[in-house]
Amino acid sequence: MVHARPVYRPGPRRRAGHVRDLASLLLRTGLVLSGPPQRLPRHLGAFRRWGTTLAGLVAAGAARSPHRIALIDDLGVLTYAELDARSTRLAAGLPLTGPRPRVAVLCRNHRGMAETLLACSKRGVEVVLLNTGFGAGQVRAVLAELRTDLVVADAEFAPLLAAAPVALRRTVVWADRPPGPGLGPTVEQLVAATPAAAIGPPQVQSRTIMLSSGTTGRPKGARRPPRPGLWPLASMVSRIPLRARHTMIIEAPLFHTWGYAALQMAWALRAPVVLRRRFDPAATLAAIASYREPVVFAVPVMLQRVLDLPAGVRAAYDTSGLRVVAVSGAALPGDLATRFMDAFGDRLYNVYGSTEASWVSIATPRDLRADPRTAGRPPRNTALAILDEDGRAVGRSTIGQIHAANELIFEGYTGGEPVEVRGGLLATGDLGHVDHRGLLFVDGRRDGMVVSGGENIVPRDVEDALLRLPGIREVAVVGVSDPEWGQRLAAFIVPADGAELDPGAVRAFVHAQVARYAVPRDVHFLKELPRNATGKVVHRWLTSGPRETRPEGRVAWPEPSA
Repeated sequence: MVHARPVYRPGPRRRAGHVRDLASLLLRTGLVLSGPPQRLPRHLGAFRRWGTTLAGLVAAGAARSPHRIALIDDLGVLTYAELDARSTRLAAGLPLTGPRPRVAVLCRNHRGMAETLLACSKRGVEVVLLNTGFGAGQVRAVLAELRTDLVVADAEFAPLLAAAPVALRRTVVWADRPPGPGLGPTVEQLVAATPAAAIGPPQVQSRTIMLSSGTTGRPKGARRPPRPGLWPLASMVSRIPLRARHTMIIEAPLFHTWGYAALQMAWALRAPVVLRRRFDPAATLAAIASYREPVVFAVPVMLQRVLDLPAGVRAAYDTSGLRVVAVSGAALPGDLATRFMDAFGDRLYNVYGSTEASWVSIATPRDLRADPRTAGRPPRNTALAILDEDGRAVGRSTIGQIHAANELIFEGYTGGEPVEVRGGLLATGDLGHVDHRGLLFVDGRRDGMVVSGGENIVPRDVEDALLRLPGIREVAVVGVSDPEWGQRLAAFIVPADGAELDPGAVRAFVHAQVARYAVPRDVHFLKELPRNATGKVVHRWLTSGPRETRPEGRVAWPEPSA
């Protein structure tokens, strides 16, 4: 059945467990003992006023632990009290009018973006998080459709906004520095120019609009619930051992669901957050070695980049204090999980979810040791089902459509696009199966199944087979049109440094591991795979070109169309 807006209705047993889950959250994470006990009434008072919004998390942190570090970036350190005060002044200084303004944010990970998100939360603004990997066409399409009143952007994106004329009709505030004289104020200037004054919760709660990655077409806006509550955090810590004493290094982009969720979880725990504009694997290792009990939030391709560092570079950093590496946003390819845990210990957690469904399942190190491809099991207060085309549950180890529900399902698309809900469970758009151990496996996109000569082929199975061939660093397998078979498989391979491969040897290797009809007929060698800013491979760029057929020479991928 198709509904415009999914609704999650937990059963009586699950509702009865909420109090137990919240008590477990407070005790297990150390929140109860974190901060002066005499400030607890102020802490609870801040939550009563602001709720569990982003503004409420920081206001409560400032009330309980004002001198505790809240944020660390290239410009230095901000305490919870400082971050709360600066974001309050920014909220008052933002050039906005009207009862429910809408702000587009195009920033990398740094305090300017974090303060903007907080200010918008305090002001009751609807925030549109733009992907820093978008081209001018996508930016133009999103701004035109969502009709934002203000754009907050990093100066590096000034040319992109100039190439999207619709953006020029909006006021622009620069999150870091002005790109030129007379081109608008900066966040720092607004904070400095606005006098300190108390501000109350907005009458209308701020909402956040996350955009789909656009890997298969035009990005869609998904509205997130304004007051998530603490139960989503309780669900996450039921499978991931996050603690208030940890230092949260957020490498995943904040505009992405996973990066934003990491920020929410960190500030809910009153933990310090470390942000850097761009991911650099050596700098990540340096941060792990520098901070107390570090936790890293990342996307899977970042783990590969860390493992690609020379052994001598990795050995130069003491990573023994690492507590958790939590990844999401894309599937873990091949044996990446095993290789990472062999190098850094069994501290890897893989979260499977989506912009619409938030989380679905979490794989612990034990799960990943059992099978590095698994997406794990649903955490507490999460329902999961594998259904066939008619909405009936399928048996174990049978591929079907993944449906899930939890307490942070999105509220619907901004464009009113329909979503599929069956029995209160939201379709994620992915195919998957649950094996005899109860572990979930994601077999590919529902619209990405390749049918060749009447045979159904899961591209990820072929990708996993190819990654077992020495000399292959990365691979993507997609279906392309074929006049005889309907579709055929095409493999796009990034060879390891110094490796010499030829299409015939690749096909022969795969033929020994998969069915004959699953052997890629087209084999292309590339310098790199086209990825968006969250590390996902953009498959339509592979099939539309331009592309190199030799390992040498970087690929000039086209700008994504709107």
